[in-house]
Amino acid sequence: MSSTTDKIKGLANEAVGTVKQGVGNVTGNDKLVAEGKAQELKGDAQKTVGEAKDGVASVVDKVTGKR
Repeated sequence: MSSTTDKIKGLANEAVGTVKQGVGNVTGNDKLVAEGKAQELKGDAQKTVGEAKDGVASVVDKVTGKR
């Protein structure tokens, strides 16, 4: 998966997780709140992976002189 794809999927998971938490809070559904928090954390991790891939690519480019 590309770094951009990771970041986009991460943002989507964070957004869906936030919505789930909000719905869970309004309806008093603790399970939905927990699922939302887990999905939000998954999204954050996906974004971090994408950012790390960008960082590695940048270092490789500098070392190999591609930039």
